[in-house]
Amino acid sequence: MMDTDLTNYGADVFSEKAIRRHLPKPVAAKLLATMRDAKPLDPTIADAVADGMKNWALVHGATHFTHWFQPLTGGTAEKHDAFLEPTGSAQAVLKFSGKNLIGGEADASSFPSGGLRSTFEARGYTAWDPTSPAFLKRHAHGATLCIPTAFCSFTGDTLDMKTPLLRSIQALSRSVERLMKAFGQKKAHVTVTLGAEQEYFLIDRRFYLKRPDLLQTGRTVFGAPPAKHQQLDDHYFGAIRPRVLKFMAEVEERLWQLGIPAKTRHNEVAPAQFELAPTFEEQNLAVDHNMMIMEVLRQTAEKNDLVCLLHEKPFAGVNGSGKHCNWSVAYGGRNLLTPGDDPRENAIFLAVLVAVIRAIDRHADILRTTTAGAGNDHRLGANEAPPAIISVFLGDELNAVLDAIERGTKSAARGNPKPSLRIGVDTLPPLPRDTTDRNRTSPFAFTGNKFEFRAPGSSQNCAYSQTVLNTIVAESIDALCDKLAAMTGGDFHANLQKLLQRLVKAHRRVVFSGDGYSADWPKEAAARGLPNLRDTPAALAPLADRANVALFEAYGVLSATEMRARLEIGREDYARRIRIEAGVALEIARSMVRPVVADEFSRLATALGQAKADGLKTGIRGLTALSLKLGAGLDDLHVKCDRLEKALAREDAAAQATAMDDLRKTVDRLEGLVDDARWPLPKYREMLFVY
Repeated sequence: MMDTDLTNYGADVFSEKAIRRHLPKPVAAKLLATMRDAKPLDPTIADAVADGMKNWALVHGATHFTHWFQPLTGGTAEKHDAFLEPTGSAQAVLKFSGKNLIGGEADASSFPSGGLRSTFEARGYTAWDPTSPAFLKRHAHGATLCIPTAFCSFTGDTLDMKTPLLRSIQALSRSVERLMKAFGQKKAHVTVTLGAEQEYFLIDRRFYLKRPDLLQTGRTVFGAPPAKHQQLDDHYFGAIRPRVLKFMAEVEERLWQLGIPAKTRHNEVAPAQFELAPTFEEQNLAVDHNMMIMEVLRQTAEKNDLVCLLHEKPFAGVNGSGKHCNWSVAYGGRNLLTPGDDPRENAIFLAVLVAVIRAIDRHADILRTTTAGAGNDHRLGANEAPPAIISVFLGDELNAVLDAIERGTKSAARGNPKPSLRIGVDTLPPLPRDTTDRNRTSPFAFTGNKFEFRAPGSSQNCAYSQTVLNTIVAESIDALCDKLAAMTGGDFHANLQKLLQRLVKAHRRVVFSGDGYSADWPKEAAARGLPNLRDTPAALAPLADRANVALFEAYGVLSATEMRARLEIGREDYARRIRIEAGVALEIARSMVRPVVADEFSRLATALGQAKADGLKTGIRGLTALSLKLGAGLDDLHVKCDRLEKALAREDAAAQATAMDDLRKTVDRLEGLVDDARWPLPKYREMLFVY
């Protein structure tokens, strides 16, 4: 049974409570100042922190520690070292020093580097991130102390997701402080927040083990959609089945022990698809927590004889899975994307809102890059995900506000009966309180007090999209501040109104409130000049754009070499994944499907010959028709397999993907012709509906 005792929440985290209990007061105060307010870490406290952290971990059953980091594989990595230190013959102590805590060396030879280092140069270095608390990973025989860290090469180039994220948070914080100073606000702490909604599929483990494609690629390369899947919308928010609910309860219990505020659970649209959503947290911590959530989902599923599939499109023809990243920024604890009762707060809200719109319009290409991937290519633009065209949804009321700003009028919306908030000066329009509905076809939608970026895929590390989003918004806020500073003379709010009017006119094209799935939208987007980077190769190209490189270098988030490395890693990852999928498809088609189809055809041919020899009058037509279909399918299967084999020999990912899709059509047709008991692969109707 799930433990509802709140004293268990965060029990496996070196939390503020644990810090105060296990560290001397002066040391605890300095560490908490770094964790809470991003104060520089005092290196002199490292030994004391390490000793207290070790003592806490030992009490909770830990025997080892690890620097837990996020390499450019998109996952996490760890190397466990024992606390045990020999002191002589058959003698040892348990030791953990400040040096062990602050940094470590990991063999980086096999991690993706995109040319930042040679394979034979093995050194990589981890560096403690004190803003994300240490935690325990439990297993059957104890626990391991996990210390969140950054990861870099011997030359200092970043080899991870965390370092650029931390840099981007600093960049955005500086820009927000500058904007607040322009508004006469006192200096305060900037907090960038994130709430990451995680979608996933669950299937019975026995089916998974019989599907080589799921085992090796995370998705089914073959499989015909069943007659009924999600058409009746009966799974969405439906009653959760007992076995799944047990799994969810165990996931939440573990997440709560890790201090992860898992709040919402429900059935998603597709059968066997579900969602978990935590409450908002500081962005860096939220990213770490999301990586931990994915691991807990996988491990808990295994304990329950289930498999958690995090691939963006594990099943063709039904909804795929995303990771909706809800982003906002606060100053002194006040969310800057929430309209307020104070006129000055509303002016700040509008300035930030318009700055974000400008950022998305100017930098849509590089934001789209963060959603690139072989898995997400199957999802973007389908009925469950936004199109690859990056646009902004604001809702009717805020669109009316933009209309008023653009026209220079005082009223926000003609005939708008909803209560509104006055800005306090005649030149700025009133703001409505409840500003938006939702638009699930929009990749970047304002949802009341935050922006929801819906395009990232379920398996992707959301650090990437958040890093880019922070950086482009920082640049946009600075551009706004530069223009405000250049407007000498006149009333501040009047100048702000003029500036916002110009910016809205210049960047309104990226705001779109219609149906993103409409066939007319790509044409309209092209007419507006919005990029439409349809697949991963196209979406990766902005990493080489000089303007993008200059932007990220200017803000100290990524160097030119680091961006070039990410381009190469993205290309290599895409090509390798397609090649693996194509290889698996060819193997299954030839070694599992073809023998069954050939045997089925042979049995039919024998039966047909025997029926004719016996002079039977009935059944001949049916046997003939079915054998002709199977024979044609067998021939087509042979041709399509040969075509895929040739594509694999050419090292051409596009050709491999096309040949694989063609082969799939043939195999999926044959699935409906072969005796169900003899078909070698578990079918969709089994995997999606049997728990």
